[in-house]
Amino acid sequence: MAQNTKKDSKKKKKTSTISQIKQIFAFTYTEDKALPWYMAGAFFLPVLVALICCLVFKFGWLSWIMTMLLGIMVGLLLATITLTRRSDTVGYKKMDGRPGASAAVLSNISKAGFDFPQDPVWLDPKTKDAVWRGTGRSGIYLIGEGDYGRVMKAMDRQEDEIHRITRGSAIPIYKISVGRGDKQVPLEKLQKTVIRKKVKLTPTELDQLKARLKTLQMRNNALNMPKGMDPTKMHMSRRALRGK
Repeated sequence: MAQNTKKDSKKKKKTSTISQIKQIFAFTYTEDKALPWYMAGAFFLPVLVALICCLVFKFGWLSWIMTMLLGIMVGLLLATITLTRRSDTVGYKKMDGRPGASAAVLSNISKAGFDFPQDPVWLDPKTKDAVWRGTGRSGIYLIGEGDYGRVMKAMDRQEDEIHRITRGSAIPIYKISVGRGDKQVPLEKLQKTVIRKKVKLTPTELDQLKARLKTLQMRNNALNMPKGMDPTKMHMSRRALRGK
């Protein structure tokens, strides 16, 4: 019974992997019709190189098999990488300009202790301008979406609040406006811009910083709460978030 269970789980994993590849291909192909040609080129190039090496060096039959298998494996790897990169490009194009796209992109970062909550620390219901605050071992990040001038003013206010709890420390605060303007960072380059910053904090210092920022956010939420309102019964208005 145990062996049958293991075999079934392995089959499910293989099936899920193949189905995921099919879904990614279908998603990408709708916007990128040249995808099959790029993947075919990525696959057949190392196979062709392996074949040429076998003919030039006159390998024996065993070397032929091993070399061709190596070429096929490398080809499959390159084809997969090609699919992944071109699907990322299509995904960024579809997400570009949509509210919350920055938070969705940054939530996928799992290295160096990065933490970017989905909820913004500032939101204008009318314009849909928003600011997210994230942390990492490189410091504090303020990520803004919307009009550059309005977003920068909002991030300046957030920076002033952060300085109250980090006064006397050298923790850097990075303000990044996402968009297509001169001083903005395009959505597809946001992850690289965040990750490339130098590490400044130890894991312990980062935990302490997160605790302080959490306390700051709780205090701000309490100050912005109308008098007489019970925080345990408070619900966010969906109409307000949609600007209605």
